[in-house]
Amino acid sequence: MVTHMKTTVDIADNLFHRAKARAKERNITLRTLIEEALAGVLDEAPSPCEIQPVTFRGNGLSPEFDGASWDKIRDSIYP
Repeated sequence: MVTHMKTTVDIADNLFHRAKARAKERNITLRTLIEEALAGVLDEAPSPCEIQPVTFRGNGLSPEFDGASWDKIRDSIYP
């Protein structure tokens, strides 16, 4: 069963007129255009729980920081 939620959204006048014109060009309702656009954005957006690890090639810390405390590393970055 498909249900629909009614809501009110404020959008800029220019965007509203562009959307109405595009819906008319495609011979669809403004509602359909908005639903398609919103679904497309949500399908493309990564989940907030998806974390891409950041890696780099190298040999780890420089010898002077190997085993150093965070305080020592931080103090060398921010003198």
